[in-house]
Amino acid sequence: MHPLLRDRNLHTIFGITLTVIMGVSSIMPALPLMARELGIPLASVGLVLTAFTLPGIVLAPIAGVLADRLGRKRVLLPAMALFALGGTACFFARDLSTLLACRFVQGFGAAPLGVLYTTLIGDLYEDNDRVRAMGYNAGVLSLGTAIFPAVGGLLAEFGWNVPFLLPLAVLPLMLAAARLRLPASRATQTLGEYFRSTLRIALSPRALVLFGLSLLTFVQLYGPMVTFFPVLADTRFHAAPSRIGAIFAVSSLGTAMIASQLGRLSERFPARRLIMLSHVFYAAAMLLLPLMPGLWWLLGPVLCFGMAQGLNLPNLSTMMTSLAPTQQRAAIMAVNGTLLRLGQTLAPLLFGLLYAGGDLPAVFAGGAAVSCLMLALAAWRLH
Repeated sequence: MHPLLRDRNLHTIFGITLTVIMGVSSIMPALPLMARELGIPLASVGLVLTAFTLPGIVLAPIAGVLADRLGRKRVLLPAMALFALGGTACFFARDLSTLLACRFVQGFGAAPLGVLYTTLIGDLYEDNDRVRAMGYNAGVLSLGTAIFPAVGGLLAEFGWNVPFLLPLAVLPLMLAAARLRLPASRATQTLGEYFRSTLRIALSPRALVLFGLSLLTFVQLYGPMVTFFPVLADTRFHAAPSRIGAIFAVSSLGTAMIASQLGRLSERFPARRLIMLSHVFYAAAMLLLPLMPGLWWLLGPVLCFGMAQGLNLPNLSTMMTSLAPTQQRAAIMAVNGTLLRLGQTLAPLLFGLLYAGGDLPAVFAGGAAVSCLMLALAAWRLH
């Protein structure tokens, strides 16, 4: 076992990462059932995701600045509490308006967490240890992506709202987060100097390319996969929520396979090449999904998508955390968090329009087009 895997700080970061993905992955299998129970048109069911991700567009940059200037924990702990309480409140919603309001509150808590877990890895680890930590964290992310849809699907068998009890597990995690051992703050710049230097980093060509790739990654994830993969499995193959969750969880096997070897792969291949390969895998998954003749045939494209995630996300995160020093890292990750949330928010709406205009084939053709755009951008400008 690598020494990093015995680090309690890293264990706590794993928990924060699982919290971030819980907000979507655990309810994804319940979306078709939720739509039927609450009378939501399938083309609009993505609003349940949009309400959760929308606050991050505004809050992520604010959270990043506060984390840099005031300290990580002063932002982290209130965010975790808000996530837990807002998420649990969704359990008691009995109409769409109330549910969206509770999801909006939960999203306020989720936005800083999405900025901070990669920031904390950048703070605590250097060089190849940072790459390894990102890889291990991607493996944990993939484990959560496997467990939460499966658990959420099983819980949804008892009711569409039962998966919303899962955020209560975040409350004990707050105790571990309060004990995180973090480097002392080195924020010595004036506020004006801080903003000017952060802006220079954020507008550098390398940063802009990485931000663009991150945005498109989450457009693809939250459009075709998170929102419309359950619709595909439900409408075409009449799959129960538990089966939808189980099949989607297979994507995590691909992510875990890649993430467990990321340290070795990064020693042999440049990150740019691994990222470009991931875009080929994304496109293959998008093209294959609507062509599958049976429910269990979906496992192949879903596994391919998971492998793409394992190659893409840890390498993008590692590159981004290397853009800035500690005193500006949270702000840079917050810019990325804002774009990430923008992708999460717009994707269900944009792909909902594709679904309304051309049904499921149009949705996955759009996903393949996004993959090709990502490949072209990486090949052109990522060095």
